[in-house]
Amino acid sequence: MHRIVRWTLAAVLAAGSLVAAGGMTSPAAALDNGLARTPQMGWNDWNSFGCNVNENLVRQTADVMVSSGMAAAGYTYVNIDDCWSTKSRNAAGDLVPDPAKFPSGMKALADYVHAKGLKLGIYSSAGTTTCAGYPASLGYERRDAALWASWGIDYLKYDNCGDHQGKNGQQRYTAMRDALAATGRPILFSLCNWGQESVWTWGMQTGNSWRTTGDIQANWNSVMGILDQQVGLEAYSGPGGWNDPDMLEVGNGSLTATEARAHFSLWSLLNAPLIAGNDIRSMSADTRTILTNTEVIAVDQDWGGRQGTKISDNGNLEVWRKPMSNGSVAVVLLNRGTGTATVSTTASALGLGAAASYSVRDLWAHTTGSSSGTISASVPAHGAAMYVVAGGGLVTPSPTPTPTGGSAIKGVGSGRCLDVAGVSQANGAQAQLWDCNG
Repeated sequence: MHRIVRWTLAAVLAAGSLVAAGGMTSPAAALDNGLARTPQMGWNDWNSFGCNVNENLVRQTADVMVSSGMAAAGYTYVNIDDCWSTKSRNAAGDLVPDPAKFPSGMKALADYVHAKGLKLGIYSSAGTTTCAGYPASLGYERRDAALWASWGIDYLKYDNCGDHQGKNGQQRYTAMRDALAATGRPILFSLCNWGQESVWTWGMQTGNSWRTTGDIQANWNSVMGILDQQVGLEAYSGPGGWNDPDMLEVGNGSLTATEARAHFSLWSLLNAPLIAGNDIRSMSADTRTILTNTEVIAVDQDWGGRQGTKISDNGNLEVWRKPMSNGSVAVVLLNRGTGTATVSTTASALGLGAAASYSVRDLWAHTTGSSSGTISASVPAHGAAMYVVAGGGLVTPSPTPTPTGGSAIKGVGSGRCLDVAGVSQANGAQAQLWDCNG
């Protein structure tokens, strides 16, 4: 469901009294393909299977995505990563699915996945070869995009391996963006250039998400290292385009259930794409419970699209905050240390106004309590508590994304702001509704 509100400028001006507004919270000019208005959710084979991918795995995963409740929780994309093709193009210049791995072909596989109410994703690279040495798409963007569209592909993960032929990242990724658009098929575009060339500064107009770091590993130190690199990137993310700290490692490697809950909590607070990387066919009950926690997922999918930020750092104890569209605040109390510790914050520090009491919803215990203003928890080692705190109303504006130019108008009655795309004042210009910041 598209949660961001769009109107034409003519309709907005006719709707009521409006005044000029400055300092509003506004997204950068997003890729206008209508996709990823909230962060994408799905599954990718690479973290668990590497090059050992085949159509039976994809079909079985689609089946379990439905039967496990993941689809009902919002997971939509079933994504094939590297190694799906033959080692060379055919005589016509097309990529060819490996007949040993995909004997039915990609069109039949896409039809199967679509029949489950899901979408199918595929992989290539913005170079001459993929990371595993298979043919990639640099110089073949239009041909490959048209082929994928003919198969019914819905998602492209586009890596950064191979010879770049002297072209920078923005040039290479923009070429594929335009090729996908030319197909006329809505294909979500996931940039995987590992955070190079400050991709967050140009990712919004190029793709629907962009990797901010190198690859994640299934251990606590890797998860925390990637978390640290998200600080300061919140200005570049919003509906239509998201900072991507890489796939989820819930259920993989050495991560304990406690660590996995913290990982999932933090990725949701960051508005990260939630792409499961485990073998969901054999996942434990704990893993399934984590991945299908709809209260935590709701924070990630909040239509306001404001990425969470760190507001307190006391050694191993951290507090992370995310303003929600309904005036509440999601908070993660994180303990990075090796022993149980009390982590605390206050409603005021979270940006909530004064109130006699605050509602505190525990998103893992699924219980609701109240507080006079202190939010505190005993948090296990490598763990996190996650709450949504309501009451008093938001009084502290969320960080303002870097503006890219546009006009803003403010409703006198509602106090909310509209961003008019591209500074256009013409009839039919699109406008987006946002909370004002000033």
